[in-house]
Amino acid sequence: MLETILDVLKKSDNDGWSVMDTKTKGWEFYFIRHNLDQNRVKNVEHVNVTVYKKTEDRYLGKASAEIGVNDTREEAEKAVNALIERASLVRNPLYTLSEKKAYKPMEEAAYDIAEVAENFITAIREVKETAEADVNSYEIFVNDVTARLITSTGIDIEERYPSSMSEVVTNARNEKQEIELYRMYHSGTCDKEGLRKNIEKTLQYGKDRLQAVPTPALNKCDVVFSTSDAVRIYQFFIQRLSTGMVYQKFSNWKLKEEIDPQTRGDKVTIEAKRMLPDSSLNLICDEEGQIIEDRILMKDNVPCAYWGERMSSQLIGVEDAFSLSNVVVSGGTKSEAEVRSGRYLEVVEFSDFQVSPITGNVFGEIRLGYLHEGDKVTIVTGGSVSGTMLAYLKNMVFSREQVQYDHIVIPSVTKLMDVTVTGAGR
Repeated sequence: MLETILDVLKKSDNDGWSVMDTKTKGWEFYFIRHNLDQNRVKNVEHVNVTVYKKTEDRYLGKASAEIGVNDTREEAEKAVNALIERASLVRNPLYTLSEKKAYKPMEEAAYDIAEVAENFITAIREVKETAEADVNSYEIFVNDVTARLITSTGIDIEERYPSSMSEVVTNARNEKQEIELYRMYHSGTCDKEGLRKNIEKTLQYGKDRLQAVPTPALNKCDVVFSTSDAVRIYQFFIQRLSTGMVYQKFSNWKLKEEIDPQTRGDKVTIEAKRMLPDSSLNLICDEEGQIIEDRILMKDNVPCAYWGERMSSQLIGVEDAFSLSNVVVSGGTKSEAEVRSGRYLEVVEFSDFQVSPITGNVFGEIRLGYLHEGDKVTIVTGGSVSGTMLAYLKNMVFSREQVQYDHIVIPSVTKLMDVTVTGAGR
């Protein structure tokens, strides 16, 4: 069917096209406690088509849709013509499509999805459980993906990579109540030791939640982030370096100009990476065919390069930008122990945590935290944290040690100073 779709596109009245043909072979496992409830084998193919259409020699619209691999030629022609019609109604400023370029092929990934699945199952079964806290259920999805991008400009790139995901539900209980915590882990292959430790930490969080008291009204307090919620803090920096944000004037960060000369804390360095161990996004190119490279995006709070989609990149005069896959945020100047010093609130569970890349506003509802006051540690729940990254980036500090969450590496511990902390019931 792929050849039929390509032939239809070549003969249709468009001004450019791209096809992403993705074949996924995988295994799925569903466990209740540690007993296998059901499992499935997956072997699917999806063909996503994008067409471009010029109008009035000033605009280039685009439209995308999936065309079924079992569709007839007539159905494919109808789908492509509908996409062309939709694209002709879009008034995007004129830009050029990605051209074929030389690139260094990715080394063949050395993995076996059967072994990856076994590693997930083994890691979860090795979790140390107790009568007070255990694993309720878990699901494992392990995929072997082969993706081929073909475009009207001559790009034809095929790559193979692993993509995995596990969902884990834990329970902690005492004679009065029971706490359920949910986790979702994305990765390429499986870091057995890291996964086991993460689930065991979650079990401890559940037990601690049973002892938590209402968060007091702290007014202003330093707040430490040591879980995946911290990714949103660094996404604030990453997103404001995107060509889309710059073009729409949501970001005023300029290349070679420090984002805030008054910064007294640690300064952020961000690098785009083509390859990252255990990542699910080790890709040669982005969806538009732009080759992904190792590139420093920010060095010590000074933007060095923008990233983004083809249209917004060209509109601000950037020709070599690409959409991000892997990102590494460098560590800071202090150790984890040094960051965890003084009076601070370490929040490890939020019901919701948000950092707006546009306004910088920070907000999160606390489900579990640890209030450190000298040698005294109080387990708390309820209340919220709020403020703005535009102020916090001046004094934030983060650890030399780093941690990886699928396709992003960040400092393992991050502290924001003088965060507004509202107590429970306020």
